[in-house]
Amino acid sequence: MRLPSRPATVASLGLLSAALLGAACSRDTPKETASIERRANVPASPRVVGFGQRIPKGGGVYKVGDPYQVDGQWHTPRDQPGYDRSGIASYYAHDFHGRRTSNGEIFDMWALSAAHPTLPLPSYVYVTNLENSRTLLLRVNDRGPYVNNRLIDVSRAAARYLGIENRGTARVRVRYAGRAPLSGDDRHEQRFLASQSWFRVALSHPPASDSR
Repeated sequence: MRLPSRPATVASLGLLSAALLGAACSRDTPKETASIERRANVPASPRVVGFGQRIPKGGGVYKVGDPYQVDGQWHTPRDQPGYDRSGIASYYAHDFHGRRTSNGEIFDMWALSAAHPTLPLPSYVYVTNLENSRTLLLRVNDRGPYVNNRLIDVSRAAARYLGIENRGTARVRVRYAGRAPLSGDDRHEQRFLASQSWFRVALSHPPASDSR
């Protein structure tokens, strides 16, 4: 997929959104309800990047995969251009940060990414929180979740932007939006985030820094 050239406003968006995430992180203790249980009996891969180190973008392969079974339930990965479903979203964070995803990339809990049991990897999805109408464009580069028939797992950053971090889960709508580039270029996701009215309001009223 060919992406438009990067405008100057988008170049600075990563720093602005990181500031918002960092400010919020300094004040709260989120409920990472999905992080431990998301893979059920499927073990996590070894951690290859430590906390505090830069997570490289991309580095994986295009993958659909064969049918597979987890805890007695079969999942059949396939191209699904018309995919549009509603269900429960959860999120994952520290337990998987710095570990390889199912297509060989490295999971970054601060990236706009997600895990899905059957969609092609990597691909784009629109995820809408049906309780507050916030929508994100996320990169699907991992498999899961496998607990309680959940529909999708999103990164910690995505959970925070969608407004589900403190609760841990929410009802969402997930729509397939095409294949994502192997390079891991996240300008498309960042541009979409910047276009959302609720995010522009957040940027104009950033959280106060924690002086403690």
